[in-house]
Amino acid sequence: MTGEYHHTLDSKGRLFIPSKLREELGDVFYVTLSMDKCLSVYSAESWQVFTEKVNAMPYVKQRKMRPLFAYAAKCELDSQGRILIPQNLRDFAGLKKNVTVIGCNNHAEFWDSDTWKEVYIEEITPENIAAVMEELEF
Repeated sequence: MTGEYHHTLDSKGRLFIPSKLREELGDVFYVTLSMDKCLSVYSAESWQVFTEKVNAMPYVKQRKMRPLFAYAAKCELDSQGRILIPQNLRDFAGLKKNVTVIGCNNHAEFWDSDTWKEVYIEEITPENIAAVMEELEF
């Protein structure tokens, strides 16, 4: 998944999902916590792969994954291409009004736009891009 999109949450906590991402995510997808202060969004297929990997882990390691499943929300698009993001997930990511939706390879992320701006400024430096390219051996 690729791209950056800017949208706003409505008063009920609904977010419009851009059509390009709707095509990639499908009509039903999963939103959960991320390692960053944002939300990770997985298509049903990607979520299934993720859960299979967790199922293959020893139980002690599976327990560490509890928050990802406890906070996960199965989301379905409404007729206007929106999803309802549960309050606990909005609180975790600090989503209040302006949301930046980014594609991030095999998933998407929902960021508070101000928080994303800070991360973006830090990550978009030529030095950081060069380091990533070097790590990928490009």
